[in-house]
Amino acid sequence: MSKFLPAPRLSLFLLGFWLLIQNNITPGLIVVGSILAIAIPLFTSRGSDFHVRVARPWKAVEYCFVVLLDIVKSNFSIAAIILSPRRSIYPAWVEYPLAIEGELPITILASTISLTPGTISIEFSHDGRTLLIHSLNVKDAEAMIATIQHRYENRLKVIFQC
Repeated sequence: MSKFLPAPRLSLFLLGFWLLIQNNITPGLIVVGSILAIAIPLFTSRGSDFHVRVARPWKAVEYCFVVLLDIVKSNFSIAAIILSPRRSIYPAWVEYPLAIEGELPITILASTISLTPGTISIEFSHDGRTLLIHSLNVKDAEAMIATIQHRYENRLKVIFQC
């Protein structure tokens, strides 16, 4: 039974949530919701084996606030670029040297970079030492690398002790 329904409470929650957002209960919606409620935990159950140790949880909360602040600031910066036709932009590819280790901290760093408007993490190198980033407006690649290290990577080192 656990192979077919790995998380019964999650499946029940997903079905209930599906019906709530549909704002209607019909046999078809119940069938579709049931299929989703069974399929989603089946496809995501592999992630439940992934355990991580957060050494400093309050630093993780601080990290979230730093990222949110940077997202807001970047939104204003991108809006200024878009709304000002005379402003010149300097798009660039930057190879970011990674100092952290571990799948989760690197994934969080890459996701943080992609969440910040104007930057996107493109590729993780095969040797695990660099992350390729595209940025919309970079005048100094070294300054960008230093900012990412200071604002994100050093905090992730403390959070995950890596």
